[in-house]
Amino acid sequence: MSTITDLKYLKTVLETALLTASEPLTVSMLKKLFTEDIKAALINDILDDIQGDWRGRGIELVKLASGWRFRARAEFTPYLARLNPEKPPRYSRAVMETLAIIAYRQPVTRGDIESIRGVSVSTSVMQTLLERGWIEVIGHKDVPGRPGLYATTRKFLDDLGLNSLKDLPPLAELGTLVIPEANEATADEGDADDASAEVGADPDTEQESYV
Repeated sequence: MSTITDLKYLKTVLETALLTASEPLTVSMLKKLFTEDIKAALINDILDDIQGDWRGRGIELVKLASGWRFRARAEFTPYLARLNPEKPPRYSRAVMETLAIIAYRQPVTRGDIESIRGVSVSTSVMQTLLERGWIEVIGHKDVPGRPGLYATTRKFLDDLGLNSLKDLPPLAELGTLVIPEANEATADEGDADDASAEVGADPDTEQESYV
C-alpha cells in the first residue's frame, strides 16, 4: 500500500525520523522521507497530531526556529542531568549584556552596542558569541566604514527553546537563561569596573539601562 494512502504508517515514519534525529527537522526535510509528493499542510497536520500524542509525557515534540524536534520536558532536566553531570557553559556579564542588546535591538553594529553599554566591546566578546553560533553578520550599515550589522541566529532561538523572536522572554529574565560565572574575569578588556558602575544593583534598573 502506498504510504501516502496509509496515514497511520506515514505518521509512524515521521515520528521515527524525529525521534532519531540529532537536529531539528523542517517540513521540507521531512518531505524527503517519502517518494510521493506529500503536501506540507498534511505533514503539519500529522505533526500536530504527534505533538498531541506526546502531551503530558516526559518527552515532548516542539517546533523551534530550525524545525521540529523531540526533547525532554523541562521539569525532568534535573533527573537527566545526573546521568551526564557536566556544568553548563557560563559567560561573563559583558558577554550577556552584549547578547541582550543584539537580541532585543537587532540589527545593530558594534558601535551601537558600545553606545548603549557605554564601554568598548572587545573582540573576544564578539568572538565568543560568534563561535557559540548565537549571532551572525547579516549585512553592513550604509555609513562610512560600512560596519557589520549583527543579529541573532536560529541556533540562538533553538538553544533557548524558542520558535521566533516574538517568543523572547521579558528582558529581565534573559540573565537567568545562561548563568554568569561569579569569579570569571569579564571578557571585555578592562571594562569590568566600568560595566559594574554603569548599572546599579537593582536587576530591573540594570536591564533597562542598556536596552
